[in-house]
Amino acid sequence: MISITLPDGSVRQYDKGITSMQIAQSISEGLARNVLAAEVNGQVWDASRPIEEDSTVKLLTWNDGNGKSTFWHSSAHLMAEALEALYPGTKFGIGPAIETGFYYDVDFGDRDFSSEEFKKIEDKMLELARQKSEYIRKPVSKADAVEYFTEKGDEYKLDLIKDLPDGSITFYTQGEFTDLCRGPHIPNTGFIKAVKLMSVAGAYWRGDESRKQLTRIYGVTFTKQSELTEYLHMLEEAKKRDHRKLGKELELFTFSEKVGMGLPLWLPKGTALRERLTNFLQKAQTKAGYEQVITPHIGHKNLYVTSGHYEKYGADSFQPIHTPQEGEEFLLKPMNCPHHCEIYKSKPRSYKDLPVRYAEFGTVYRYEQSGELHGLTRVRGFTQDDAHLFCRPDQVKEEFKKVIDLVLYVFGALGFEDYTAQVSLRDPENKTKYIGTDENWALAESAIKEAADEKGLRTVVELGEAAFYGPKLDFMVKDALGRKWQLGTIQVDYNLPERFELEYTGSDNQKHRPVMIHRAPFGSMERFVAVLIEHCGGNFPLWLSPEQYIILPISEKYEEYAKKLSDVLKDSDICGLIDFRDEKIGRKIRDAEVKKIPYMLIVGEKESAEGVVSVRKHGQGDLGSMSIEEFKQQITKEITV
Repeated sequence: MISITLPDGSVRQYDKGITSMQIAQSISEGLARNVLAAEVNGQVWDASRPIEEDSTVKLLTWNDGNGKSTFWHSSAHLMAEALEALYPGTKFGIGPAIETGFYYDVDFGDRDFSSEEFKKIEDKMLELARQKSEYIRKPVSKADAVEYFTEKGDEYKLDLIKDLPDGSITFYTQGEFTDLCRGPHIPNTGFIKAVKLMSVAGAYWRGDESRKQLTRIYGVTFTKQSELTEYLHMLEEAKKRDHRKLGKELELFTFSEKVGMGLPLWLPKGTALRERLTNFLQKAQTKAGYEQVITPHIGHKNLYVTSGHYEKYGADSFQPIHTPQEGEEFLLKPMNCPHHCEIYKSKPRSYKDLPVRYAEFGTVYRYEQSGELHGLTRVRGFTQDDAHLFCRPDQVKEEFKKVIDLVLYVFGALGFEDYTAQVSLRDPENKTKYIGTDENWALAESAIKEAADEKGLRTVVELGEAAFYGPKLDFMVKDALGRKWQLGTIQVDYNLPERFELEYTGSDNQKHRPVMIHRAPFGSMERFVAVLIEHCGGNFPLWLSPEQYIILPISEKYEEYAKKLSDVLKDSDICGLIDFRDEKIGRKIRDAEVKKIPYMLIVGEKESAEGVVSVRKHGQGDLGSMSIEEFKQQITKEITV
């Protein structure tokens, strides 16, 4: 007998060789019908794989991230089976699950392929799915694997096999299709009920431009047709909310090839939006004891060599700037933290001075590949709402908890209510990616876990997601369409203080190292604004709106009255404009609605004579007549809220 520990802590006894599916059946037939795979001692396994020793087991369904990933990886194999049936001689590269489904890289030989063939492939996939073919795992020797794919004539699989050690190779077969794969997979194809192929693109084999370009087919599948229908509806909504589309329509930002790819230009309305976000956070930071600092856009190469950023990111950054002085090199700033370390080091510190909290809206530069650039979410120049706290070891947890409070305050003010805190730790199997001692990493990781627990955050742990200098707490936020974004981040760092030899004099009159906390509630202004635009569909909270009202005179006779009203509102720091165009009032109202301006103030003969305005609210319609004082009070109250 072996002991199986379930997620609720209960322990059950089973015969050695029990499978996860059999465990599910022993609990409930309903559960077993939904099990896609299982986590066995933290590793994802096929539900049909025998368990030979005492283990912790978590049964995975569609509602689990790893369950969904397994489902989509199995769907990639199903698509490959359909392609092989429809297009004999097709060769296959890799077919992984991704965040929004799966893809497979395919070599069709001389055959032309386009999205017009998607429907035929989808129908074939559903036909094969209905056969409920099992995904069968089979360990094979390296020699047998080479022989199989040599006979099949698939050079891509042979290229993959040569890097695999003998004894680690497995094949998976479902129906008439066999693939080189480490798995895991769902029990059978019958779980796949709905299929949609999304797009087709080119992809060089192994990302090498000197090698053949394959056809990459993207798809998504679901356990129910209704889920696919809902997903496609969400995509349509996402198109309407796309920050690139709305950013242009609302005149927030633009890009210029002459300025350079990935370098956004903020237009007046977008700048007003950014400044309001900046002022909001600066006010909260000042209240929390932060001091504002400013650092240059470039730094000497040695600064980033000392911090470790040059070693880790130098090859992928903008290349060094050479000055007239021989051998002198500067870099565009990739991070603000090394500069803040030097500010801390600018004078002696006592234990009584700590914590020191430096904040900066600092612009940094990173050379992202052109194919990875995407609107404001992936750029080459971006502004971080950065801050670095230097504290004593006994202050770390309390300071970390205060930063959590600040992040949650920001999310609450902007309507982000659905979030998970991801505890991002280093990969224990690959410590070469990180700097610092095991002892310091253990201290930093325990501080983050304890602070998150004490604040009652809903957390998930991800190995290998830490920064190279320390673990972090990343806030994964769901927007109005249910999409996940990584926004705020907090990091504990024992390593940069070591590298920069930062010190403070303790109560024992000895020198000690401070601990550093890195934090950015927005993450970057560009990415945050992009997510905010899509979250609210361009309908910003009133306090953030670049234009909070627009005055619509019925004719030019009432423009003077409109100007007087505008002056009164601007004197109260309420921002807006007047539509002086020679257009009918209906057209002016429609245009204001399209621009998502929160309030429309219509003025004509009646309003001018009585000293009032007719008020319309975006998305709601007519609110009736108000005195300018009444409107001012209403809008001021709404902005304050």
